[in-house]
Order: sequence, then structure tokens, then C-alpha cells
Amino acid sequence: MDAALGVVGSPRRNATAVAATVVAATTVAATTVAATVVVEDSNQFISSLQDIVSNGTNAQSRLDALDLYHAAHCPHCLHATGHTRLVFGEGNPDARLMFIGEAPGETEDQLGRPFVGRAGQKLDEMICAMGFTRESVYIANVLKSRPPENRAPMPAEIDLCGPTLSAQIAIIAPSVIVTLGAPATKLILQTDVAISKLRGVWDSWKPPSWLQNKASVPVMPTFHPAYLLRNYTPKTRQEVWSDLQEAMTRLPKR
Repeated sequence: MDAALGVVGSPRRNATAVAATVVAATTVAATTVAATVVVEDSNQFISSLQDIVSNGTNAQSRLDALDLYHAAHCPHCLHATGHTRLVFGEGNPDARLMFIGEAPGETEDQLGRPFVGRAGQKLDEMICAMGFTRESVYIANVLKSRPPENRAPMPAEIDLCGPTLSAQIAIIAPSVIVTLGAPATKLILQTDVAISKLRGVWDSWKPPSWLQNKASVPVMPTFHPAYLLRNYTPKTRQEVWSDLQEAMTRLPKR
């Protein structure tokens, strides 16, 4: 009968269809607004990072300011879930050697310090074998908050949180960066090549365009200490030690 009267559907069906259309349009609009806010937040975030990198009496004061600003304004960490504490990084603010991993794990999340679990203990051994102490180097991660279930960082998370790491590198200005594992290496080198092919081969961190007049830094990729623990074979141990020895060749003589 509806068709005979020239009505496409019943009033109830028409109302339902209109409601669905309104909901869909509202969802799209909300998503667009949210994306715009994120972009604006991210742009403001980077602008403030520029100021922090450029100002301050010394490296430690700038790192302290960066730590506080990141905690209050990071467009990723402010909305991330599944973590207890932020893990900014620690070590010598004037370190010649910097280690970079991917993200905090469970123990790091609980203590608010990078690399303090089993992988951290292995990293301490690696640092000691190189003739350094943990306090004499600087240790940081790509993400400052633990991803849910310890999964690898996602590209969108890295885009939002990663600028803080770039600011850390610019402030510390190390002579050498050792990247630990695939996610950190791929971010620092801006590549999708497998870590098995990247490790042991010199490359360099190139500062993003918003970090004007900052020099590139030599990068020596190697396996993550957690991978070393899972594959504790003579071959893997020799590969990692070879990478660390190579990194030492670019460090200033002490």
C-alpha cells in the first residue's frame, strides 16, 4: 500500500533511515573535528619543543623542561591508556653515547625508568663491556608511555610522541647513537629495512626540518637486549658485541 500511495517506505522505516543518516554525518563530523584538533595539538607541541631545545642555560635544564612539557602536553601520552607512569629517559645530559629503544615495558612502567627489567640488566652489561657506566650514557625510548600488552609502537603513536625523542637527541647532541631493535632503528633511520640487514652498518640520524641548524648523528643499529636474551647464541652475542665495538670507534677518546 505504501508503494501505491507513492511513499518509499513506512514512516517508521523513514524515521529510522533519517536517524541513521544523522548519526553517520555526526560521526564523520566528530572524527574530522578530532583529527583537526590532533593536528593542531601536534603543531603546537612541536612549536613548543623548538623553544625548549633553543632555550635554557644547560642541557640538564632543557631536558627537565622537556620532561615537564611532554608530560603535560604530549598529544599521544595524554590520551594513551594501559600505562601507569611516563618514562622520559635518564642518564648524562652531556653523554657522548646514547641508547634508544622502542617503548617502556611492564617494569619500566612501574618504576618510571627506562630499561630496568631483564632487558635492562642485559643492557647494563653491554654498557659495562664497552667501558661505560649507566650514569655516563643516556638511555631513552621512542614512546614515553607503555603500549597496551607491550605491543610494538604503532606509526600514529610514533608520529605524535616521537618529536620528544628528536628534541632529546638535539639537546644531548651525542657523538653516537646505538639503536636497540627494529622499531627504534626504523624510526631513527626512517626506513622499513629489516633490523637483520641494518645492524652493524653505520647510518645517521637526520634531524627533522623543525630542528633547524642541528647536526646529524652517526647511528649504529643493533639487536634489542630482549632479542639477545631470547636468542642467546654465540652468533647473536658476537653480532651484538661487534656492533658495540664498532660504535666505540666513533666515540671521542677519554
